[in-house]
Amino acid sequence: MTNNLKYTKNYAEFGEPYQLVLPLSLEGLVPDDDSVRLLSHELEGLDYTLLYQAYSARGRNPAVDPKTMFKLLTYAYSQNIYSSRKIETACRRDVNFMWLLVGQKAPDHSTIARFCTGFLAGACENLFYQMVKRLSQAGKLSKKMVFLDGTKLEACANKYTFVWKKSVGKWEEKMFRKI
Repeated sequence: MTNNLKYTKNYAEFGEPYQLVLPLSLEGLVPDDDSVRLLSHELEGLDYTLLYQAYSARGRNPAVDPKTMFKLLTYAYSQNIYSSRKIETACRRDVNFMWLLVGQKAPDHSTIARFCTGFLAGACENLFYQMVKRLSQAGKLSKKMVFLDGTKLEACANKYTFVWKKSVGKWEEKMFRKI
């Protein structure tokens, strides 16, 4: 008879307040000064018309709202998560990603990849331009230094390998105009 008691779980052993440990809302779990709240607040003010135009008016609704998907991707990239499978896992496990989803079901990796390559492709440059412009107007963005990722530099170090000063100046000018 005592063997049966050994394998049964007593759910009331932690007392009365144990039931309140699991919150019904994620608002209490995400601190007010967390970066996910700031990012969500800043991305709310953008114009998403180009992104919504990428979706067809006919057919079924998207699995996750496009604005929410853009927020998810932006936050994931800021946290150094680039794989669609890792973003899917984060949406199921991480409280900040769940908070961004606002009660919507977590998207699967194919939905995330389809959104990145298909729907977001036309609107991505516009959305990031709006974000840079907004941060610049608020005085939160310094344009003193520019960092580029994915730059290819020639590794050959012989005496005939050189770059003209005019050429560097021309490319730098084009880069600043584009920014």
